Amino acid sequence: EVRLAESGGGLVQAGGSLRLSCVASGFPTDDYAIGWFRQAPGKEREGVSCISRSDGTTYYADSVKDRFTISSDSAKNTVYLQMNNLRPDDTAIYYCAAILGSVRTVVASLYDYWGQGAQVTVSS
Repeated sequence: EVRLAESGGGLVQAGGSLRLSCVASGFPTDDYAIGWFRQAPGKEREGVSCISRSDGTTYYADSVKDRFTISSDSAKNTVYLQMNNLRPDDTAIYYCAAILGSVRTVVASLYDYWGQGAQVTVSS
């Protein structure tokens, strides 16, 4: 059974940093990508970043480029999202999700598996 578990959310002041972790388990193959998404109250789910586990290629949404960094530790089956210079509009529930295959997309409807989410709150 595929499982994704996020951790690392919390409350931080504007300009601060947080690192989210997503531990992935139960995959039938190493050929998959992990994406990070976020959803603020009253807004649609937004794709933030993704990383291919097979070749390490990454993608970032313009809203987080140069502030967020996605990385992967294969030995720990963990994908990280380092978030720096956080702003109040980054406040949301952050989800990690997985899509099977060698793809690089942040279209949420294409993802096969989802974690439970982690709250990130940035105060001004």
